[in-house]
Amino acid sequence: MDWGNVTAEDLVDALREVEWSSPPRPFSEFFSRFTVPRSYSKWNSRLKCNLYYYRTNYFIMIVFVLGIGFLRKPLAIVAALLTGLSIAFLNDSFAVTFNEKVTRMVRQFSPHLAAKMRPPISPVIRGRPSSKKGIFICGWPRWVFVFAFSSASCILWLTSCSLLTVLWALGIALLAMVLHASFRSPNLKARLNTFREEFRAVWRNYSEL
Repeated sequence: MDWGNVTAEDLVDALREVEWSSPPRPFSEFFSRFTVPRSYSKWNSRLKCNLYYYRTNYFIMIVFVLGIGFLRKPLAIVAALLTGLSIAFLNDSFAVTFNEKVTRMVRQFSPHLAAKMRPPISPVIRGRPSSKKGIFICGWPRWVFVFAFSSASCILWLTSCSLLTVLWALGIALLAMVLHASFRSPNLKARLNTFREEFRAVWRNYSEL
């Protein structure tokens, strides 16, 4: 697969729809073999490949850096968790899994309430289900939870007076992520992983070598 042909939009769509429950890559693999890309095209291809392959590691790294920045501010830690959840809800797999687990837990105490939390039935057009299937969480559209958690996190950021701290911590974490993705040489395992059906299912315009 030629990562140079993968656009930023394709990469964002893939990260939004791909399964994020996979464990992070081992540290021995994550922090090994750093080289300088020979050209801009090589750097562009390497950056996209590493962002997709080490996505779980980068997410943990960002959370870790934010956690260090807020060790003395518990309210800011709660705000960071709410921000992380609002971002995680944008991922289709996480939103669906979260909805299923919450519904299953509620069903043990109140089956009637769990039935109300089911997503609405997709409309049928000419005997076929509609291709546009929205993501629902606890019976509500996903954007409701994203807006609610984002609003709550913004209020907590302003209340804890940690907005400048989070900007610095987030900037450092993103810079570290970009530097690692730029200089970490894609190994054979990362290249073979891109040929799996996992990415083919979420990338619209894939090409095989």
